[in-house]
Amino acid sequence: MTQVISRYEKLREALTGSIVTPDDPGYDDARQVWNGDIDRRPAVVAYCRTAEDVARAVSFAREASLEISVRSGGAHSGSGMGVGDAGIVVDVSRMNEVAVDPQGRRATVGGGALQRDVDAATQAHGLAVPLGEIGHTGVGGIATGGGMGWLTRQHGLTSDNLLSAQVVLADGRIVRAAPDENPDLFWAIRGGGGNFGVVTSFELALHEVGPQIDVGMLFYGMDQAADALRLAREIIPDLPSDVSFEVVGLHAPPAPFVPEEHHFRLVLALAAVGFGDEANHRQVLERMRSGLSPLFEMVSPMPYTALQQMFDEAYPWGTHTYEKGLYLEDFTDAAIDVIVERINGTVSPMSATFFYVLSGAYSAADEEDTAFGGGRSPRMMVFILGMTPDADGLADERVWVRAFYDALAPHAIGKGGYVNGILPDDVHRVPDTYGTKYARLARIKAQYDPENLFHRNANIPPAP
Repeated sequence: MTQVISRYEKLREALTGSIVTPDDPGYDDARQVWNGDIDRRPAVVAYCRTAEDVARAVSFAREASLEISVRSGGAHSGSGMGVGDAGIVVDVSRMNEVAVDPQGRRATVGGGALQRDVDAATQAHGLAVPLGEIGHTGVGGIATGGGMGWLTRQHGLTSDNLLSAQVVLADGRIVRAAPDENPDLFWAIRGGGGNFGVVTSFELALHEVGPQIDVGMLFYGMDQAADALRLAREIIPDLPSDVSFEVVGLHAPPAPFVPEEHHFRLVLALAAVGFGDEANHRQVLERMRSGLSPLFEMVSPMPYTALQQMFDEAYPWGTHTYEKGLYLEDFTDAAIDVIVERINGTVSPMSATFFYVLSGAYSAADEEDTAFGGGRSPRMMVFILGMTPDADGLADERVWVRAFYDALAPHAIGKGGYVNGILPDDVHRVPDTYGTKYARLARIKAQYDPENLFHRNANIPPAP
């Protein structure tokens, strides 16, 4: 035991950051992740402040035969893989600087930055990069796995906008990944997840966005849900390029725009967000209203940063979560029947189902340019999220999520999914997610991480 403690002290002395062990104050905070259902106890958490710190922590873990978990800023995944039992957590959350070059329209983002950090810094110049939809999500995880949200129809995935990255490899080397330097690694980290190293810095392309955008959400009772989904089916193919669209099944919040008699009622929302011509957004809303009269609506201009944090309060840290997801080509009549039946069976008031419409710039990207798996044809990403405020009831949510997924899967595009939404019980879907790219990813894995040091993720074992 003394020898182990001594080795940890050597790591403590080697870092410009700090370490936390089970005997240190703050250990329980250091091991916490967003999903309250995850309760793991690492041997040591290394808070790294520089790429050199990360390299020292990785080398220490390799030499001490400690399992490595890598946690960026948010630890926001349902899997909670950023923290493991009895190993080392390489935590880069202190590396959260965001530097914006407004003339060059690019940002240099630390591997531990949160989405809200990036949005705040870039929106100061009327710029943005496509990210997810929860402000306290870490950029590192979402960017390496793809990254989809409100801007995906306009500007693609987060990974499509990655220009270069600084990566710490399994052997402790610090390298640059870019089209002109380690191009295979650059290809792999744009969609291949955390399999290939620890990304300590991202260089991201920026686009003109906001700062004010137009938001419209029309809410329908579940007795209208089938008609609302058929209406969405008609609208989606004709969406203007500057309008994004989502369908959400949720319990109406007790917000000022929700009539009191509908508070906590199970509803279906059609959401349209306009990033350009106000007339285009208004046209989509009018088509929605004329097609089916809503129970109530929320239509308003708002800051882009507010849109990006709109769901933060509904999904706070400590939420107990289980999820599954798949790609759906269209709201066919058969799929609509399943969706309405299963959303009607939602148990927890926190649980929700999201349908992200992926088309436009998402589909314009070349399929082979990045490692992102799943295909680029127009589609919807379906997130089935079972959530409870505490452990009580999560077992029922798992049953609901799995039954919903199993019923909808026959209507899905293939057997794969979105790598950022794959939990440990779904890792068998990873090869299907990447399809023909899987073999190339396994070869690149063998080159950069032959011992599979970085395996706490949607893992791609190295090719033999």
